[in-house]
Amino acid sequence: MKVSKRITRIEPSLTRKMFNLAQNFDDVIDLTLGDPDMAPPEELRRAASRAMEENRIHYSANAGLPQARQAVSKKIAEVWGQECPPENIAITVGGMEALFLSLYCMIDEGDEVIVFAPYYINYLQMIELCGGKPVVVNAYDTEKGLYVRREEIEAAVTDRTIAVIVNSPNNPTGDVFSREILRDIAAVAQAHDLAIISDEVYRTLIYDGRAHESVLQFPEAAGRTLVVDSMSKEYSMTGWRIGFAFGPGEIIANMVKMQENVAACANVASQYALVEAYGGKVQNQFIVDEFRKRRDYLYGAMSEIKWLRVQKPKATFYMFADISKTGYRSEEFAYKLLEDVHVAVVPGVVYGQAYDSYIRVAFTRKVETLEKAVERFHTFFCNLEKGR
Repeated sequence: MKVSKRITRIEPSLTRKMFNLAQNFDDVIDLTLGDPDMAPPEELRRAASRAMEENRIHYSANAGLPQARQAVSKKIAEVWGQECPPENIAITVGGMEALFLSLYCMIDEGDEVIVFAPYYINYLQMIELCGGKPVVVNAYDTEKGLYVRREEIEAAVTDRTIAVIVNSPNNPTGDVFSREILRDIAAVAQAHDLAIISDEVYRTLIYDGRAHESVLQFPEAAGRTLVVDSMSKEYSMTGWRIGFAFGPGEIIANMVKMQENVAACANVASQYALVEAYGGKVQNQFIVDEFRKRRDYLYGAMSEIKWLRVQKPKATFYMFADISKTGYRSEEFAYKLLEDVHVAVVPGVVYGQAYDSYIRVAFTRKVETLEKAVERFHTFFCNLEKGR
């Protein structure tokens, strides 16, 4: 049977490969996937359960339940300070489908999309699946954190560039773009008439009293920005597959048209949970507080390991650790760590060729488990020293 050339260019990510390899060990500590171990708030579980018990789980409109879009509209006003009518909102199968639908509705064959590295690997694969070309701009180091100069963004723009993807708070670094950099991105987009896709799925997992900064706050971004968000991280609802996008009406209308042909609609029970979350103002502070506790422990412990250089994450549940002192490339390091002490992490090369001397560690497990992981890191590095 014929297989398309387009799909053969796509490979399963090293993230998933490491996750799958980890399943071969009975005592593995898996710190690969961004999948929190906490349950969603009870109110959301009850809302979804009620919908199922009352048989309110048939197809919704392709764009989502009217009350779900209305709840998101209210949330947008609260969080982003923008008036957004329901017709400019699409409820999607997680944030990932929102990303794919938006790219599919923007890209023609050969169009270019600027992506800042370290990047979420699926950005590149989605762009390529849509017939586009990702143009990577490196934007991180251990000393400066997430940082890019305006002239570097300008240099990446060609006559084929149609959009730029912004991910802040950022996966995998746990860092955020400064207000000044976000303003520069908006200004470059306006100067070259580019769309902005702003992936803000980690906006609630931000620490130390920082406020979330969105590119949408700048006038230069108005009318050209599509924001992607999700319930997955905000309420620990990864498997519920519920997200949304909002932005220019023309793009949203075409995404809804695509939705009919891809998934019909998002999971309806999950949509009722969304209505409960945003309509009832269900709190998620316990999730943020727990991740802050885990971050504080892991940063303190990893900072004491001389083989590593780490920056304290400002957001998300990821730590991006520089392993260059070990002499290993990231994939070799990750395999050896898994084989020797049964701890699974993600090689940094997944997030861009320039980051082959990093690993991503997800602090999605309770502190007691992270303590065991750190003990195994010490064993690993002790053995490394003995072998040199």
